[in-house]
Amino acid sequence: MTRSRVIAGLAAVAAAAGTTAMVPAAAAERASGVAWRTCPNYSGETLKRLAPPEQQAELRKLLARMECGTVSVPLDYRQPSGRQITIAVTRLKATDRGHRLGSLAVNPGGPGGSGYLMPIQLVLDHENGTGAKVNQRYDLIGFDPRGVGYSTKVNCPKAGRGPELGSPVTEAAAKAAYDWTVQTNKACGDYDPAFLGRLTTANVARDLDRVSAGLGEKKLSFLGISWGTWLGALYRNLYPNRVQLMWLDSTAIPDFRLDAFQDGRSRATTLDWGRFAAWMGARDGTYGFGSTQREVQSSIAAMKQEFVAHPKTFSDLPDVTFDGFLMSQIAAQPSLNWPLSAGLLKELQTAKSGEPAPPLVKEVFSGGSDDGGEPPADLPEQFNPTMNHAVFCNEDTGPRDFATFWAAYQKGVKRDPVTGELRQPLNDCAGWPLPAQPVRLRHSDAPLVMSAHRYEVPSPYPWSLQMRAAVGGSVLTVDDDIHGSVAGMPSDCAPRIAAYFASGKPDNGECQGVPVPTSTSTSADALKSSTSKPSDLGRSLIKSRSTRPAAPGQA
Repeated sequence: MTRSRVIAGLAAVAAAAGTTAMVPAAAAERASGVAWRTCPNYSGETLKRLAPPEQQAELRKLLARMECGTVSVPLDYRQPSGRQITIAVTRLKATDRGHRLGSLAVNPGGPGGSGYLMPIQLVLDHENGTGAKVNQRYDLIGFDPRGVGYSTKVNCPKAGRGPELGSPVTEAAAKAAYDWTVQTNKACGDYDPAFLGRLTTANVARDLDRVSAGLGEKKLSFLGISWGTWLGALYRNLYPNRVQLMWLDSTAIPDFRLDAFQDGRSRATTLDWGRFAAWMGARDGTYGFGSTQREVQSSIAAMKQEFVAHPKTFSDLPDVTFDGFLMSQIAAQPSLNWPLSAGLLKELQTAKSGEPAPPLVKEVFSGGSDDGGEPPADLPEQFNPTMNHAVFCNEDTGPRDFATFWAAYQKGVKRDPVTGELRQPLNDCAGWPLPAQPVRLRHSDAPLVMSAHRYEVPSPYPWSLQMRAAVGGSVLTVDDDIHGSVAGMPSDCAPRIAAYFASGKPDNGECQGVPVPTSTSTSADALKSSTSKPSDLGRSLIKSRSTRPAAPGQA
């Protein structure tokens, strides 16, 4: 994955908040200074993980001018004098101090993603150019949300791997996974309920206001991606008069329920699979699955059923089983991976089980699930799975019983025989012992622009329109399917962010975003916008199936 995609894709969208009332803290309770201290001194091995060789010199310069500190905040804002925790903060001061416009906080998503080094990552991302331009006139503020990285956190004990769901998923297998989920969720939630129960987006928003106060700012600007958009929306609801400017890329669903969350993503996946089928149909001479969208979909559906009935394995890839679920994963890739996905489907159609894997299949899946070896001891935490799980489960207000999700899963599979199986047949928060903490969003006139990607899956386009109806603001429509691409990838949309933070003028137009590939080539040069190498796709597919269902306390 490229550096820009890392910024854009730190995880998947969440949505919802953590209190039953949206009442901001009093101004007198807000003041809390930043305790500045020496920044971490990273080892050479960690620096190599943070940036490619050609950016090492610039990375070191940015680290040298980065400031690091902590802000003390209440664990429970209903008891402001009770237990205190710390929020880790970084700052890259504006390079043009004479024309400084204020502070701009950034968040990459998750929940559970670290934003500690995000200011540096944004400035290093020259292809996009947003970070360096914004940093000319804004102090870029990074922070680890409570429960993540250098901030106060709790990690639930690792639960191990859950029962295999298989392909196709049977009711018995889904029920076994549901029972295991109930058991592991209870063990996690009971591990430290006082802390885990306070892991909510609204509390992170309150923490961010304390950070703003500690920086001496009366107003704060904000750039959020994925779950960071939900954080921004709640911050804006809690403190509308303290928002200078706000941009949210790939906006979260405004009324968070895991059943609605999964339904929206499932429908978006079906739509995108249709686009991919049409793309392959236009290149029938290369792939041979048919010349129309319908023909391709029919051919791949039949191929998937064959892999369900007769999964394939290859002598030189003994740890990978190519079954119906893997076929669904390959078919559901975003457009940047379409050349790879179509090439894999073509090879797998005629490949013989038990023999060596075809060339592209071997190249993509030869990396296994290895993520590059044991990380250096001083490598900053990029993602905290306990925080991710707790925020989701503390904010899900929908049903968690087995019957509801199993019925929705069956309906989804019937509607889309190719990608419907990717929907979870159970609620990952089943059995979570802590109470749900809903939030009521309010309309506001505080500045807000949301960039909505017309075809993306993690944050489907309708969610941005629903958020606008709930809270106000403007929507920039992006004609691509790439999650967080406006903030994290080079395109005609990227300059719109810098222009907005410079002028403050709302942006409710349209832009192309990241274009759909026209070439069918799977060479390294052709794929450089998609993945750093084809094996990254194979690793991500293997990893995603190994965490199905998810376990609290582990990624």
